[in-house]
Amino acid sequence: MSKKIPADWPQAGPIDLAVHDLPHRSAATEWWYVNTHLHTSDHRSISIFASFFRIVKAQDEVTKELHYAHSITWAYVDADARKYHAISLVDKDAPRLALDKLEQGEGTPDQRLRRAMREILEKGHVPYPDRMFKGDVHVGARRLALELDGQRFCKRDDNCYELELYNERERVGCNLVLRPRRPPIRHGEDGIVDIQGGETMFYYFIPKCDVTGTVTINAVEQQVLTGTAWYDHEFGGKQEERRDKRRDIGWNWCALQLDNGFDVTAAQLVDCQTGELLNSKVIVVDREHRRHLFPATISFANVWRSTRTFNEYPTHWHVDAPDGDLSLDIDGVFDDQEFVTLISKPAFWEGRVEVSGRVLGETVKGLGFIERSGFDVVETLDDFFKQVGKEVRKSVQSLLPFNPTFAQVRDMIASPEREQQMVGVDSEKLVRTMCKPVREITDRGGKSWRSYAALACCDVVGGDSRDFVRWLAMPELMHVGSLIVDDVQDRSTVRRGGPPAHVIYGEALAINAGTACYFMGQRLLSAPTLSSADKLKLYDLYFEALRAGHAGQALDLGGFDDIMPQIVETGDGRLLEEQVLAVHRLKTAAPAGALARMGGIAGGGSAAQIDGVGRFFEAVGLAFQIVDDVLNLSGFERDLKQRGEDISQGKVTLPVAKAMSLLGREEREWLWETLRQQSQDPAIVGSVVDRLEACGALAACSRQARELVDDAWQRLDPLVEDSMPKIMLRSFGWYVLERHY
Repeated sequence: MSKKIPADWPQAGPIDLAVHDLPHRSAATEWWYVNTHLHTSDHRSISIFASFFRIVKAQDEVTKELHYAHSITWAYVDADARKYHAISLVDKDAPRLALDKLEQGEGTPDQRLRRAMREILEKGHVPYPDRMFKGDVHVGARRLALELDGQRFCKRDDNCYELELYNERERVGCNLVLRPRRPPIRHGEDGIVDIQGGETMFYYFIPKCDVTGTVTINAVEQQVLTGTAWYDHEFGGKQEERRDKRRDIGWNWCALQLDNGFDVTAAQLVDCQTGELLNSKVIVVDREHRRHLFPATISFANVWRSTRTFNEYPTHWHVDAPDGDLSLDIDGVFDDQEFVTLISKPAFWEGRVEVSGRVLGETVKGLGFIERSGFDVVETLDDFFKQVGKEVRKSVQSLLPFNPTFAQVRDMIASPEREQQMVGVDSEKLVRTMCKPVREITDRGGKSWRSYAALACCDVVGGDSRDFVRWLAMPELMHVGSLIVDDVQDRSTVRRGGPPAHVIYGEALAINAGTACYFMGQRLLSAPTLSSADKLKLYDLYFEALRAGHAGQALDLGGFDDIMPQIVETGDGRLLEEQVLAVHRLKTAAPAGALARMGGIAGGGSAAQIDGVGRFFEAVGLAFQIVDDVLNLSGFERDLKQRGEDISQGKVTLPVAKAMSLLGREEREWLWETLRQQSQDPAIVGSVVDRLEACGALAACSRQARELVDDAWQRLDPLVEDSMPKIMLRSFGWYVLERHY
């Protein structure tokens, strides 16, 4: 072996598992990994993977003794039910270690997300779905024995491996024995995986083991009738390595067990910053245990977007290695096999796949696991909401397609029980007169936080928003319906960067399509997990939101001219502030709060939690409109709106109301008279903006918005567990306050 390696790594020749299954002192990072495919006594197809991690976290300056942190990631895949249960357990020292990483600049570049994360870590917590060990950690020194808070991976006297896992919250687990059927095989270049400019690791694997034992499903133990497993072990890295010298590496990896007795693993390493392909190899282990190494290309299709992290993952892979007469198609048995954990920023895709194709000239099929990590990560809130917007548009498009089926049109206007209402319906005309005016606005995109609210609140109270993904269309349709009608009422000429619906389709069709939006969401208020009582609560909240929004619009159209002379005379702007805020509260805050409460109900939250998320989003919605009033005067980023547009339209907003209590009599009269003129002169508009800023009205508005959000958060914080969705909600509050567009 030409490359110099640490003394405790395997040398040339067979790998001695009695030695090298054990932890390696030279390694900064080490993990033991298993995946299995099982058939159980209740006729289920189950797959499990588990990774036991050990990393150096410190070294005693005097004794030089190394101290380690440990963690486990494992997932339970029910292929028949299409369910994926992911469990992440981390070291008791994880909060401090994560804070250290934040101090070193690691993690997301988004400062709001970093602040929210810091709040949780400084409590000594980690956010769910990660969980800290409650019990002890034991790592054997003479025989492989990893016992981490009740989760075990151990070597027996007969050279078999035992895997014992259980999660009380998910009520799933296993107690398995793995009997190797192959000798250990070296990965990479004779066992060495060299990430150019990064860590150098040693990697071996046993691609086929027989499996016996039991699995636990919904707290019921089932016998394993047949099963196979894959085991690998990797270790290395430099303990003194500095983070800023390491590359940000993404990887694609697969472990495939084929029906002709072959096993295949492929690995691809990519520099995520430059896109440079660092390595791409495939290894075939034939029936005689011979190892064949070939250069390979991996291509991807069927991109799936998670509605929890909004990261994207390809769930179809094609591996091609002409030198090995190898061509394989690999497909996830279902798309949603994303593992959410802060261990891997903040998620990766690892799941069960089916494979078919050709290897060394033989036609094959089989099962396996693939892992994709480090790519297409949504790292900032701006990027996050762009991805949310894509999913919102997808949801609307599925509800209002341009080429609908009979069933889709029926669900739009009737129901399966009343198909007679479809007689004589011209589907093309319906699309042209109702769907297209709505899609004209929704397809342009917009601020997607309203749609995100319901899903986020479902998750933050402990529910699973994946059961309610169709709800993404509902808030968007409610909002777009109001925009379409508002544009007719206001004679607007621009909406979301283009002409409003009424300019393109005429006022009559626009009004009808806009009001139809209010009723389209009704079809989405269902899910198999909802009780009749909960559905009734959802209906009440849905129509409460619509009532509030229309009342707010009525007050907005009525304006404030009737009280302005009194306000100018007295200099007491409190009544005006109350009435301006009432419009904001009814048009934006109340619907946002209703949607949040709907999410809390769907997630099975307590009464206190449901009220807490509702009040938080009411505060966020109100703050959103206050900030919007301020930005209209101070200027939107990228000049998305003309600075001072509200002034040139003579609109009384919250900064004007604040100013009425801050300005003298003559200045109040001048301000009101100038607003009534609706001047388009930039100089006059600029002078009004300057006056409002100088008197402190803009600063007072910004301060009020911040106090609203902070007070609502302080009430919500103790009601919900520390979690990834909670980090997103906390960050979102700051995002609204600090936005520039």
